[in-house]
Amino acid sequence: MPRQARIDTTGALHHIIARGIERRKIFQDEQDRYGFLTNLGLILEQTETACFAWSLMPNHFHLLLRTGVTPMAMVMRRLLTGHAVRFNRRHQRHGHLFQNRYKSILCQEDCYLLELVRYIHLNPLRARLVADLDQLDQYPFSGHGVIMGTHEQPWQNSEKVLLHFGKQVQSARQEYREFVARGMDEGRRDDLTGGGLIRSAGGWSAVRELKKSGIHMKSDERILGDGDFVCQLLLKAEESFERHHALKARGIDIDHVAKRVSTLLNIPEDDIWCEGKGKERVRARSLLCFWAVRELGISMTAMARRLNISTVAVSKSVARGAEIAGKDGLVLI
Repeated sequence: MPRQARIDTTGALHHIIARGIERRKIFQDEQDRYGFLTNLGLILEQTETACFAWSLMPNHFHLLLRTGVTPMAMVMRRLLTGHAVRFNRRHQRHGHLFQNRYKSILCQEDCYLLELVRYIHLNPLRARLVADLDQLDQYPFSGHGVIMGTHEQPWQNSEKVLLHFGKQVQSARQEYREFVARGMDEGRRDDLTGGGLIRSAGGWSAVRELKKSGIHMKSDERILGDGDFVCQLLLKAEESFERHHALKARGIDIDHVAKRVSTLLNIPEDDIWCEGKGKERVRARSLLCFWAVRELGISMTAMARRLNISTVAVSKSVARGAEIAGKDGLVLI
């Protein structure tokens, strides 16, 4: 059965799990782990991707991320490729480090954020990498210690998590810790590691009760959430897909976008393709990137090659272009 396309949108919450190929180790020692975290922080900052929870295990890792200006697929590609290259070079190995495809479940935030934070942060304890909650407080390779204030990772959004437990940091940390402690005996939570109706509803018994009540929920294996949430996401994904193809069917390509930008901003079309940091040129290239990526579905990698800039620069241009289009009411068609 062919794999379904990933679903993503700005502001989407993703529970991501990436495993080593054949379940082999992806971290041999602390240097591997700290190198991964340094790269993760750099990528999150550059792509404006929020991180609420994470844990590093010997042969896999968990992340709870919210999509920013850069699609999650690009964020993960940079993260996995960068770690694999460093790991292979350092340990003098060759070949794939990760399984072919990481797992990404798009989650309904108001229902699952705290449950996922707790589940992800308890991974080291479930795997017996630490003996108890006191040791987990001190463990440097899980976001739990960052929330508790024993470690610092400026790229982790601890504030959002703590605000669910109170406005005063110390008391919120205590409430959060008690919340985590209550989950210690739950064991593996299959309902939090995949989407679909059965997991989203809480198991077969819950599904049967829904059916008895005459309630029919839309489901999708890529999504963890209730029926309405699933429907909204699928509709948004379908609209985006249809728009990309509708524009292409009308013969609108990257050159048409450049002409449109040239007309709207009163700048020579050739100037848009030339490198430079002039204010008007940056403005034009930002709008070009925004419409090319968001409207036509052109990858940031392809735009980077076309403009002779980095994918990070394209990502920032897309965000800048979105702001320009919104502020000035500019539309492609």
